[in-house]
Amino acid sequence: MTLLAHVLLIAAVVLSVPLLVAVGVFALQIAAQARGRASGGAGAGAAPRGNVAILVPAHNEEDGIAQTLATLLPQLAAGDRVLVVADNCSDATAERARAAGAQVVERFHASDRGKGFALAFGVDHLRADPPAAVLIVDADCELAPGSLELLAAELERTRRPVQALYLMTAPDDARLARRLAQFAWRVRNWARPAGWHRLGLPCQLMGTGMAFSWDMLRDAPLANASIVEDMKLGIELAKSGQAPVFCERALVTSQFPDSAAASTTQRTRWEHGHLEMILREVPAMLARGVARGDGRLLGLALDLAVPPLALLAGLLAVDALLALAAWFCGAGNGPVVVAGLLLGLFLLSVLVAWLVRGRDLVRFTELLSVPWYIAAKLPVYLRFIVRRQRAWVRTDRK
Repeated sequence: MTLLAHVLLIAAVVLSVPLLVAVGVFALQIAAQARGRASGGAGAGAAPRGNVAILVPAHNEEDGIAQTLATLLPQLAAGDRVLVVADNCSDATAERARAAGAQVVERFHASDRGKGFALAFGVDHLRADPPAAVLIVDADCELAPGSLELLAAELERTRRPVQALYLMTAPDDARLARRLAQFAWRVRNWARPAGWHRLGLPCQLMGTGMAFSWDMLRDAPLANASIVEDMKLGIELAKSGQAPVFCERALVTSQFPDSAAASTTQRTRWEHGHLEMILREVPAMLARGVARGDGRLLGLALDLAVPPLALLAGLLAVDALLALAAWFCGAGNGPVVVAGLLLGLFLLSVLVAWLVRGRDLVRFTELLSVPWYIAAKLPVYLRFIVRRQRAWVRTDRK
């Protein structure tokens, strides 16, 4: 076997090992969610609950804050409240939130910018009269009717942080790329956490629709400029034995940004942050989960280890090409078989996910365009290597 064959073989094997974990977890999640029913949430009126403060961090959200509050305020019970943190706003967010009926606090800081700082400021304000529970909802989201009661009931039942189903929507006449993005979002935020939940394992926090008891949140490390502060918070809570639980029946929604530039900004922030967490947190979480025998921490680590769907598909293609090149140079057919099985399992899982969660968005024939969708996202992943996004940037909704 030539030196080139050895190099190609080693590269294929090294890449296949993490891909085996990622594809295995992904396939297991998809299979589990396809067989189960919606779960999570004991339902309104299941048991008395304490008062809830809904915390809404908002930065220049004057156009949509009233609509968000219109979905929150009708769900309040006696003793509940909505607190809007108008963070470094240069528009009428604070005034419109007050006019809609919410409590409002304003925060200004020249350098400490980002959602994490806004959340920490809001929690500090609540310390004077702490609620039993806090629900965090982004200022560009809508909370479906009955979701507050579902989340509060699940929080009371599990004594763990609770994450609602968070979906992003696009118009019915949206172009194919946007509908594919909506399908990928459903896979990540609906199919995968639903499957993991049905196996008794935790989910990631998704940034909005997150419920916590006051004891969980009051000392949480919120004041940071992380571009994925929600993911980081879920990791820290899991390390302390409070891994988040998925509540599929509670729903929070928002819309994809209208412009392509805004979509790219948003996608870059999420995916660079996720990849950063994989590199920085997952190995230590896996080691700690095994050492402690902590199945929930191990489950969350494995879930985090699955990269974004388009990147996973791209890596599988690279692995297959490396295996084929190694075989062509005389390295044997073992790597080709492994790469083929991984790619086949991944494609089968995507097909199952489409059957369960995507047929209303994308026609089967349109799935043939997925390679072009993946290729369009390659610059986002290349920038992670050469120009990684590290600072929080608000997504322009217009």
